[in-house]
Amino acid sequence: MISIALSKGRILDETLPLLKAAGIVASENPDTSRKLIIATSRRDVRLIIVRATDVPTYVQYGAADLGIAGGDVLAEHGGSGLYQPLDLKLARCRLMVAVRRGFDYEQAVRQGARLRVATKYLQTAREHFAAKGVHVDLIKLYGSMELAPLTGLADAIVDLVSTGNTLQANDLIAVEEVAQISARLIINQAAFKLKRAVIQPVLDALTRAVK
Repeated sequence: MISIALSKGRILDETLPLLKAAGIVASENPDTSRKLIIATSRRDVRLIIVRATDVPTYVQYGAADLGIAGGDVLAEHGGSGLYQPLDLKLARCRLMVAVRRGFDYEQAVRQGARLRVATKYLQTAREHFAAKGVHVDLIKLYGSMELAPLTGLADAIVDLVSTGNTLQANDLIAVEEVAQISARLIINQAAFKLKRAVIQPVLDALTRAVK
């Protein structure tokens, strides 16, 4: 038996058809079911429904053998103990720096100003600005990121952008790309060795489905 950790939302919606193409079909709809462990059409595969940010942790510690997580979550987690063999090319978006319309970001960066940046991606943002030689004070937020520049809490935000409609609705503009993001398949390294006879066919099927 192997377990695959998934999170509800866009990644789940786009992953289920891919799993189906690989011969793995949930016995009930994870979006409507209250169950956190869901059987599949394969007796040797089950799904575990967890928060998106917890997927790498469940896989790292072996509570799940495989998982599907966004590159943003994996970057913050650090990827310790995880094998990342496959970019699923799902849930694509960009991690961007955004500011209030009218804020001269380029000028502030050139002048060496110390920026206040609100984000939930502290590690990624820290590395991005350090590579540019920009001094920042990072403020951790979990939601309504767009509100931070509007209220003066921060000069900029680092957040995921898909269509850009939310930024536009709040009079913000994206000024710099931090990273291209997509969902990746992750595997517990120990499980890959011990359960390779079961995991390898699943990996092969998902690889074919992606292609």
